[in-house]
Amino acid sequence: MLHPDLAALLKSRISIIADHEFRDRDSDAHLEALKQVSEQIMKWHRTHQGTLPARLEHFLSGCSYDKALRFLESDGTWSGH
Repeated sequence: MLHPDLAALLKSRISIIADHEFRDRDSDAHLEALKQVSEQIMKWHRTHQGTLPARLEHFLSGCSYDKALRFLESDGTWSGH
C-alpha cells in the first residue's frame, strides 16, 4: 500500500466520524478529535507535497479524504471517477 501512515490517519478520521456514540456522549470532544486528526492529515500533506502522485495530491488538496483512502488502497490505480 502507498503511504500506510497516511492511510492510518484517513481510517482514523473515518472511524471518528462513524462513532455516533462518542458524538452523542460528548459532542465537544468528538469535534475536537475530528479536528485533531484532520490537522494531522493536513500536516502530513504539507510535509509530503511535491512528492505525491498527482491524483493523491488532488484528493488531499480538495479534502476528498475518502477518495484519497480509496486511491491508497488501490495502490494508486483508482482514478476517483
